[in-house]
Amino acid sequence: MSILVNKDSKVIVQGFTGNEGTFHAGQMIDYGTNVVGGVTPGKGGSEHLGKPVFNTVAEAVEKAHANVSIIFVPPAFAADAIMEAAEAGIKVIVCITEGIPVEDMVKVKNYISNKDCRLIGPNCPGIITSDEAKIGIMPGFVFKKGKVGIVSKSGTLTYEAADQVVKAGFGVSTAIGIGGDPIIGTTTKEAIEMFINDPETEAVVMIGEIGGNLEAEAAKWYSASGSKKPVVGFIAGQTAPKGRTMGHAGAIVGGEDDTAQAKMEIMRKNGIHVVDSPADIGKTVAKVLA
Repeated sequence: MSILVNKDSKVIVQGFTGNEGTFHAGQMIDYGTNVVGGVTPGKGGSEHLGKPVFNTVAEAVEKAHANVSIIFVPPAFAADAIMEAAEAGIKVIVCITEGIPVEDMVKVKNYISNKDCRLIGPNCPGIITSDEAKIGIMPGFVFKKGKVGIVSKSGTLTYEAADQVVKAGFGVSTAIGIGGDPIIGTTTKEAIEMFINDPETEAVVMIGEIGGNLEAEAAKWYSASGSKKPVVGFIAGQTAPKGRTMGHAGAIVGGEDDTAQAKMEIMRKNGIHVVDSPADIGKTVAKVLA
């Protein structure tokens, strides 16, 4: 089983005919993702990569029955693209775009709060259900079907964790790159909760970063849930200087509680198997599932 997306998901690409949209849509189609078309205003009625192009998301929903969207739209227009998808009834919205102004994301969060949709990202690698659907920019060949869920703020560490889990003989059910911006759609806790409730995911890898309190929230929820499903955790940024943004816009230490060390301590206290190095993720998964 998977969470959020599978082989039956009907996917559209917003920003379909641009360079990024074209390249990654092609990769998604090659992986076997059910891409039913794309949206580029003004190019509706044409074809691209053998798929129909629509002027609006509403048209794509009406004509192609799309229920998942991935967004490759420049930062100035990305917030509007997310809200358009939500308004049209798209259930899972994946926003890859980096550099969306925080003020825009505040409006997006408020707008989608009463919509029946889930936003992944922005500034994320997307979501993949192994051997079924890749809605993102991750290297699909790394992911093989299995029973370990992955939730990560970091793109590259998502792929690293997946590679280790697969090589350890377990494979990946679904992997979610939630994004590293200060304001994102789906939190670590929400992703962990979905994996804990998925009967075919037997363990979860949780990769966090310095800054914010998402990992602490997730750890406390996990402890309170009473779940026996093991969670393996890692926090990136252990050598980061205080007060310095590191990579992601959200990766900035604001106080004592959002350093890597503080987060790792909270995670350990709440029953998570914390590793000090990302190189130990695979072997720790093997240990907790033995």
